[in-house]
Amino acid sequence: MTMKPKARKFRIRRSGGDAPATRAGSQAGNPASNPEASSPVNPTRPVTNHVGTTVDATVDATVDATVDAGPLKSGEVTSAREAKGQNDIDTIRKEGLTGRQLRMARRVAQKHNLPATSDFDAVRLLRDMGIDPFKRTNMLELVVPQGGADGHEGGAPDAMTAARSAVAKLGGAASTKGTDSRVQLPQTVPIAKQTLPSTELSPAEQRTREISDIQRDIAKRRQRKILLLLTRVSFFVFLPTLIAAWYFTVVATPMYSSRAEFLILQADSAGGGGLGGLLSGTQFATNQDAIATQRYLNSIEAMIDLDKDAGYKAHFMQEWIDPIQRLTQDPTNEQAYNIYSKNTIVGYDPTEGVIRMEVSAADPAVAQLFAKRLIYFAENRVNYLSQTKRGNQMQEAVAAFETAQAGRRDAQEALVNLQQKGAILDPEGVIATLRGQINNVEIQLQEKGLQLAALEDNTRPNQAKVDGAKGDVRRLNTLLGRLNAKMIDASLGENSLARLSVRIQMAQADLVSRDMMLQSALQQVETTRMEANRSVRYLAVNVEPVAAQEPSYPRKFENTILAFLIFSGIYLMLSLTASILREQVTS
Repeated sequence: MTMKPKARKFRIRRSGGDAPATRAGSQAGNPASNPEASSPVNPTRPVTNHVGTTVDATVDATVDATVDAGPLKSGEVTSAREAKGQNDIDTIRKEGLTGRQLRMARRVAQKHNLPATSDFDAVRLLRDMGIDPFKRTNMLELVVPQGGADGHEGGAPDAMTAARSAVAKLGGAASTKGTDSRVQLPQTVPIAKQTLPSTELSPAEQRTREISDIQRDIAKRRQRKILLLLTRVSFFVFLPTLIAAWYFTVVATPMYSSRAEFLILQADSAGGGGLGGLLSGTQFATNQDAIATQRYLNSIEAMIDLDKDAGYKAHFMQEWIDPIQRLTQDPTNEQAYNIYSKNTIVGYDPTEGVIRMEVSAADPAVAQLFAKRLIYFAENRVNYLSQTKRGNQMQEAVAAFETAQAGRRDAQEALVNLQQKGAILDPEGVIATLRGQINNVEIQLQEKGLQLAALEDNTRPNQAKVDGAKGDVRRLNTLLGRLNAKMIDASLGENSLARLSVRIQMAQADLVSRDMMLQSALQQVETTRMEANRSVRYLAVNVEPVAAQEPSYPRKFENTILAFLIFSGIYLMLSLTASILREQVTS
């Protein structure tokens, strides 16, 4: 067990650094030598620290005596001295002192019995007295208990007792009132007995308060941004959606739809071959015609035909139709076509070859009428398209046939003229006859020549017979010469039979070729007629238009959702664009 030494007073004089402390102690013990202690001061107020010890808190000596002696209010400055002290405290607070330094200053202030209201005030009071609160000391003080203190706790130093007595003398009313003057721990002395919350905040509390302020500011900014976002979304999305829903629900005129489906068929071919024969039984054979029909039904020409036939414009000019779907007085074809394109939907399915059509009108009977008239117009258009092709083919085939027929007629006339010109119907027969006659004459001439030679071979021939044989030979030669001349040239200066025969043969050959051309043209006409029959298109309606009993449009819920999505997309796109532009500008 270690016992504390019980010396009355044991001090070790400090070398060099004890002058300020000694000077401070002398000033505390001698009020006359301290100018601040000798100056008039405010009346002292007894306050109680957190351990129950009552101390006398003295206010600065230079406070005006005319100031009310009541408890000071928070934030009230009673004199220039206090204002200067507050400025000094602010300056000390900005120095960034550590907690250890502030505790050291509080212990030194308690040691000198200074009425410090806070740690920073303790630093200020010590500096005003010329004491450095942060200077380390090597002095060892062992003091015996005084003033009724326990032996194991130690007593207050004589300097502290002298300072307390000096303050009591200067204040005139300061007393301990029988309370214990012992100080267990270094404490700050409040300026009054009031228990109001102090305006002085510790660094941790100040940091917590600043963080809470920042959090509240962030929350307010977030709430403000959310409120602005909701306002913009309400104005640009919800309000137009509500207007669209009100229009579709209350204002829009109900439209009745009439639906129809039809096919475009091709005539069956008995002997079609090639690629056309392979595609003749499928929908690809009429694919182009179906596409052309679809485009016709979606064109302004179909609308004009429908207006001329069934009064399309007059139906949508009625007063009981809503203003958006109603046509103005004397509308143009373009304005009517805008309404027509919205109320007429035509689609083509290439896999099935089916054309689907939906026609809407304010009256179900009128919608049915419009659908039937459009089907009739489509059938006429299909027939017109194939009719042009068929007409061109047949026209060319018939023209070729007529040309071949005219050529054959000319060849026949030329042959007849040649035959009439020579007065001989058959020059070949005449030539054959002449040749036969010439052969006979030549044979007779040879026989007479042989008889004459036989008569002349006799030694004593009969002169009469010789002369008769010579006469026969002469006559036969003359006849042969006449026949040869007739073979070469006709009588009375006409052309020879050979030339006439050649011309007749050429005319006959021309006639034969014309006959062949005529037969080919006739066959082409028949083939073209067959192709034209196969190219005929038929419009077969498999679903007839029927008058509706309930309106198909407007679709209130679907159109409202669609309007909401459209407005949301537009707002989102504009917001992203504005954010990107703002970021680009600020960066």
